[in-house]
Amino acid sequence: METPTGTPKKKSVEHGQVLDGSDIMELVENEQVFSNFVDHKFQELDRDRDGKLSVKELQPAVADIGVALGLPAQGSSPDSDHIYSEVLSEFTHGKQETVSKTEFKEVLSDILLGMAAGLKRDPVVILRIDGEDLLEFINGPSFEAEIVSIFSQIESPDRSLRDHLIQAFEKVSVDQGMPPSSDPWVLDNIVEPALQACSGHDWHKPASQEAFLVEFKKVAERVAQHLKEQPVIVAHSENTFDGSGIKRLLSNKFELDKTLNAALENVPRDRNGKMSKEYLRVVLDVVSPSAGLPPIGAVDQMDKVVADVFQMINADDGKLVKEDEFKKLLTEILGSIMLQLEGNTISVSTNSVVHEPLASSSSLLLPSSQ
Repeated sequence: METPTGTPKKKSVEHGQVLDGSDIMELVENEQVFSNFVDHKFQELDRDRDGKLSVKELQPAVADIGVALGLPAQGSSPDSDHIYSEVLSEFTHGKQETVSKTEFKEVLSDILLGMAAGLKRDPVVILRIDGEDLLEFINGPSFEAEIVSIFSQIESPDRSLRDHLIQAFEKVSVDQGMPPSSDPWVLDNIVEPALQACSGHDWHKPASQEAFLVEFKKVAERVAQHLKEQPVIVAHSENTFDGSGIKRLLSNKFELDKTLNAALENVPRDRNGKMSKEYLRVVLDVVSPSAGLPPIGAVDQMDKVVADVFQMINADDGKLVKEDEFKKLLTEILGSIMLQLEGNTISVSTNSVVHEPLASSSSLLLPSSQ
């Protein structure tokens, strides 16, 4: 669930557990502690005690890494399954049938350091939403004005009062004490039971503002009760794209050349060594992490900035260009995106429901008690 930021933070966001990668860095950088950690985890995984890990024995580690990365369970999505396969391939180098402890340690270190770098750049706050903040919002002075504003945004004479209530909960934010109801689990286990408990005989009729206000408050109070009985864990992150990452990259010629050369390695060339400009977006996506940009398709506002820049410099005409010209165009694109962001910073917040209990998720990454 991605929303613009800028609203005041409730105590739920302020007091959440912050995951900024520092714990992971401390673990990996302490050689003795990390070696002991790897020894313990390797023993857990090495079921046949042959001193090597088979592909089957590696599966729990791959699954745990997926959970730590926030991926859905294996088998639930072709896109995420591809990432699971890539993680496994990192351990086996794509062809080995077994992995030694040394190889396991090296790959695990690389993966953990990558995760730590990502969390340092974009820290995640773990929130426990238990209905307290929602009740505070319901009983607070701004409740009626906020809900009237939501109703004005979603009002439609073609939809029933019940439909309006469901859509309204999608507009109530984590800052107001509501987990994202766009999440199927939240809808099925928190919102729907509250709707059923409060359902009125005229909910199938079109909604008036007065009726909506009364019924929404009833359902919201019931939602708060369900959250008290069954708190929801939400991973909350905020990202600001202001062009500073691009500025750092462009100001370091050595780093820029290294990044561009690595990104261009797999771009097809014709017999004269020329590349099609249609690959500019692909290469920009590869360069994005080094420039402090999100992946293409991840943030709508950023996609619009990129589309505007491509149109402005006519980067979508598909013409063939030499490598130097391709690099020059990509540098110009990065510079134009930087200027746009410096003039109009983009901030977004993301809220994802954590379906795994915190105490048991990603057991591979929990420090051993031994």
